[in-house]
Amino acid sequence: MPYPGRLPLEVHHEMFVFVLRILEQAKLLNGKYLGIDASSMEANAAMKSIVRRDTGETYQEMLERLAEESGIRTPTRAELIAFDRKRQEKTTANRDWQSGTDEDARIAKLRDGRTHMAYRPEHVVDLESGAVVSAVIHPADRGDTTTLATTLDDAQAKLCAIRDKEDAPGIDEPFALVADKGCHSRKVLKDLPDACTSRISEPAHKGRLRWKGDMDAREAVYGNRKRIGSGTGKALLRARGERVERSFAHCLDRGGMRRVHLRGLANVEKRYIIHVAGFNLGILLRALFGFGTPRGWADAGAGCFLSELMS
Repeated sequence: MPYPGRLPLEVHHEMFVFVLRILEQAKLLNGKYLGIDASSMEANAAMKSIVRRDTGETYQEMLERLAEESGIRTPTRAELIAFDRKRQEKTTANRDWQSGTDEDARIAKLRDGRTHMAYRPEHVVDLESGAVVSAVIHPADRGDTTTLATTLDDAQAKLCAIRDKEDAPGIDEPFALVADKGCHSRKVLKDLPDACTSRISEPAHKGRLRWKGDMDAREAVYGNRKRIGSGTGKALLRARGERVERSFAHCLDRGGMRRVHLRGLANVEKRYIIHVAGFNLGILLRALFGFGTPRGWADAGAGCFLSELMS
């Protein structure tokens, strides 16, 4: 595979749209029911490499300076560890620190509980076929409610690009957006496109909701609550939990992308969308031949050979 830096990001997105167009021609991409979710991936940068944004001081240099100011002269490594453990107001916020090797990586807590430099991939998945319509890499310190609009715009642009102009679905074609409670907020529900009917899980609230005259938010929240309580809404939420999480399991865990080996958000996104395009091709092959990977095809051939021998 060529090094991602040799081709611009736009070329990689065009290749991704090319694969989506093949899926659409095979009747595997409808775009009427879209699920969205995000995960985390470990960046190619260590926490030891973080430096202060204002002074460029490393974490080790900061500890040594604070230890000397507290009366510990020429502290050893063990003394620095003990001093750091007891230190008050110990924070490593992204507003104060950045990686010295990858400026686009952000400090975040991963799903396994570790704190590491990370990125945040977000998928928009067609819930009927399981194909990933959009895969966008965001900084790890941005939340679901912040990135949803950007990722949804990218998905709509790709759905418009996969068909001819006469048959293009357009931005105004109705579709349903399904998401978990991390994406639920009044602003998100109000700012969704007019053609979108939301089915976003609603978190538990303490006490009664106060609207303060914001009737648009009230209508959006209550309309979403009614839709997720219907039979169709519950079925779509189950499908989102299955198909969107499956895409992350294939691409990040089984596909080995849980930790990236490139630096820079653009390079990481180039590598990732190539990987997701391969996942989509696997869906196409599975629909055509019943096997989505070369290993599955080889295992099936060996099984047929053994069955012929036994017969």
